[in-house]
Amino acid sequence: MLDTVAGLPIHPLIVHATVVLVPSAALAVGLAALWPRFRRWAGVGPLALAAVAAVLAPLSTQSGESLEEHVGESALVETHAQLGEQLLPWVLVLAAAAAAMYLLDRRAQGKAPFAARPSGVPAGRALAVAVTALALVGALGTTVQVVRIGHSGAEAAWGDVVDSSGGDEG
Repeated sequence: MLDTVAGLPIHPLIVHATVVLVPSAALAVGLAALWPRFRRWAGVGPLALAAVAAVLAPLSTQSGESLEEHVGESALVETHAQLGEQLLPWVLVLAAAAAAMYLLDRRAQGKAPFAARPSGVPAGRALAVAVTALALVGALGTTVQVVRIGHSGAEAAWGDVVDSSGGDEG
């Protein structure tokens, strides 16, 4: 994998894309789950964002592992790396829920190529509720994990600088 760009580690570049796009995907999927009008307006957007998030998560992890080889191990870096490895399952839940929600919405609109519109059977409603719950769990879990990873990464990268600066402590 490409480790550097112009002599600088690529991990911060990929991570910045991840930090923007993964929470954006979580927000879009969460809104689509709760707000049918937004879901119809957004169309494939939440699913596309979730798919990009699913690509960025392992790229961030891989580039971070490469950077870890250069900066050496510490307790803070190890914590950050462990938290980073926990993002992909959350993003996959988010992407699966976004795909299911998109397909259910297409089917409900009669646009799905594989099935006609459901006839109002309770199983169809139960499936929609389950997909909505999965989307919300994925959105919340993904957001919380990104915050945890970002906080640990900031501590690993900047903790010594802030601690040694003698700045205002409260």
